[in-house]
Amino acid sequence: MPALKVIQPIAQGADSQRGIGVTRGSRLKSFALRIYRAAAIIAIVWLIRHNQIRTRVEGSDPIKVEEVRSFFPAARRLDPDPSERMGMWVLDADGRQVGYVLRTSPVSDKIVGYSGPTDTLVALTPDKKSPRVVGIKVRHSLDTKQHVADVVADEDFMGTWNGKSWDEVAGMDPRAAGIEGVSGASLTSMSIANGIRRRFQTSNQAAESAAASARRPPHFSVADVGILLTVAVAIVFCFSRLRGRAWARHLFQIALIVYLGFINGQILAQSLLAGWAASTVPWRTAPGLALLAAVALVVPWGTRRQLYCSHICPHGAAQELIGRVTHRWRKQPWAVPRGIDRGLRWLPPLLVTFVVFVTMLNLPLNLAGIEPFDAYLIRAAGAATIAVAIAGLVAAAMVPMAYCKYGCPTGLVLSFVRAHGKADGFGRRDLAAAAMVLFAFAIYHWEPVLHRWLIG
Repeated sequence: MPALKVIQPIAQGADSQRGIGVTRGSRLKSFALRIYRAAAIIAIVWLIRHNQIRTRVEGSDPIKVEEVRSFFPAARRLDPDPSERMGMWVLDADGRQVGYVLRTSPVSDKIVGYSGPTDTLVALTPDKKSPRVVGIKVRHSLDTKQHVADVVADEDFMGTWNGKSWDEVAGMDPRAAGIEGVSGASLTSMSIANGIRRRFQTSNQAAESAAASARRPPHFSVADVGILLTVAVAIVFCFSRLRGRAWARHLFQIALIVYLGFINGQILAQSLLAGWAASTVPWRTAPGLALLAAVALVVPWGTRRQLYCSHICPHGAAQELIGRVTHRWRKQPWAVPRGIDRGLRWLPPLLVTFVVFVTMLNLPLNLAGIEPFDAYLIRAAGAATIAVAIAGLVAAAMVPMAYCKYGCPTGLVLSFVRAHGKADGFGRRDLAAAAMVLFAFAIYHWEPVLHRWLIG
């Protein structure tokens, strides 16, 4: 018996240690999954953003490596510059910046010579602060071929900008600087000179505007303050017992529909998030909306609570209220057949895929029409978004939260980042996220071909 008394606490201690190990392992697994999901979202956003930069810089006729090797023999690839200079860094085999190039088109396309505009390539040194011109080359021109040939053959004219800094080129008036047109092709040569100046001036003006915006402090409007107050109240509901008080929750839901929906109108949607991913988050001009998006992503990622969908979304509130009202006269919700249920659950991921596809290829489609949220801005709402809103509310009368379950791509994104605690595991949604990253990468890689095929 004494030996048994000694063995029992030892065994209990071993079980306790195993329990601690399992708990730590579960926490590490959950944290790793959250990092993975956040990384998947960041990767897709990065691909969308970088693709937009590349499209903005390269335009319809991107510069090719072969074109710049006459200036930079070590050139192996080109990398878009996200700054307002809108050029391309020239990289060697080791990834070092050996030069910088840009094209004057489409900025200078309205400057016409004898019979059309000219797209000129300008090569510069890789200095980030004050690059200097190495040389220029005519890429293509709609001007008379003989006139273009005469200009290209004039070495004095083609070397006019060599050695000049970026600001010198931007501030140089060709006529005031004594630049004379090439004899017999003066209109063509002067259009090239003016096109180069316009290109550099436009970049400088855009850089000055961006710098001024960066110095401007965030502007909080009445609408932004309203959003912040709404988020604060929603957090109280989410993390306190107040969410169990039916009367308080119903009053807050009515306030969400009236204020955040119809009056304020700033609701998270795929059209909004896609636009931010492609350009930037307007946290200076719309800080309330930017904070709302941040809270909607961070809170479920870190706390397992679905704050936005459960406590902020006006359309979710409207569905819940309609479901409660109709529950009084129907005995039980309409049971969706298993086959239809499985098929409908594919709709949100397919819509997210559609959004990524449209955004990365800059297709002329209005993404607001695939969701109901713009319908609350009645005067500006389109027919498609109104139809989606009405269909979602009618469906909610029969199936609780029908749109959230079967139609909301924004809700899918927010639920994807949500942590699920110890029971969390790598599942189908994580495989789908990996597939979405690969899909976005494929579009990024084949974007020029796909864009020409779809748009022409």
